[in-house]
Amino acid sequence: MKQYIFKRLLLIIPTLLGIMTLNFFIIQAAPGGPVEQMIARLEGVGGQGEVQPTSVYKNQGLDEEMIAKINALYGFDKPLLERYILMLKNYLCFEFGSSFYKNTAVIDLLLEKLPVSISLGLWSTLLIYLISIPLGIQKALKEGSTFDSITSTLIIIGNAIPTFLFALILIIFFAGGTYFNLFPLRGIIGDDFANLSLFGKIKDYFWHITLPVISLSIGGFATLTLLSKNSFLEEIHKQYVQLAFAKGLNESQVLYRHIFRNAMLIIIASIPSALLGILLSGSLLIEIIFSLDGLGLLGYESIITRDYPVIFGSLYLFTLFGLIVGLISDLLYTFIDPRINFQRV
Repeated sequence: MKQYIFKRLLLIIPTLLGIMTLNFFIIQAAPGGPVEQMIARLEGVGGQGEVQPTSVYKNQGLDEEMIAKINALYGFDKPLLERYILMLKNYLCFEFGSSFYKNTAVIDLLLEKLPVSISLGLWSTLLIYLISIPLGIQKALKEGSTFDSITSTLIIIGNAIPTFLFALILIIFFAGGTYFNLFPLRGIIGDDFANLSLFGKIKDYFWHITLPVISLSIGGFATLTLLSKNSFLEEIHKQYVQLAFAKGLNESQVLYRHIFRNAMLIIIASIPSALLGILLSGSLLIEIIFSLDGLGLLGYESIITRDYPVIFGSLYLFTLFGLIVGLISDLLYTFIDPRINFQRV
């Protein structure tokens, strides 16, 4: 196992290098970089995403000395290869620089936005698993029944509804849109949060996070529920289950002592990757709709404004985190089922 972990950790290095290299040169080649955007702001030309190449501004008679200073300000006075090597050296030491537009260190920005995204990802994943696994077990035990058919129809409909559309429906019905005003429309905490008691802070936090978490969770039930059902169905028809019944064990003992552990292997081991997926990719529209200032919104804004330090810093940390989570998922397999051995991998 130690050898396998060491090999996986070594593979992180070339994977990170390849991803960062590919994205560096793709983004550098994209038009409308930070230099062009700054010149456009100074000249009052166009809007976000409508900037022109630097050569156009030179042709319009702009001061080349000013353009050179702007290039130096953003580090674009250095050759492309030199910028690339400098980026790699800095990232080895986790030095991501400062945002071009927020005048804040990238690492501080990420730490500031992280709690919002963690809240959405953690509670959404927990809600999905708490509902989907028991539901999948019951569907397996009652396969072909009316309950099985109705629940399958409901989760498929829920999976077909886009996350942002479901969020808007919740706002209309429960956040003062048209019918009820039961939940706040924006933010993750109230304005008077600091003045509340401990119980009041907990209540205020969950009051604000309820609708965003439900919105994020609606599309995750179908896959996990059907996966749980199929895993249990596969185990139920195996010979060891019939042998357990023959020994005199009741249904509850067979279900939770024998079937549950084997059926839950693939489901429990997928928790880290499921959390990572919701955390990094599933919350952008929800953060925008509910005005939640998290990593999704930060990443979107940095791409629009070509804020390269934020783009590459986020990409580097997310990629590293994703690779480590993948390793943790593999290790969970061996923890749940000791029969799995990675020594031969």
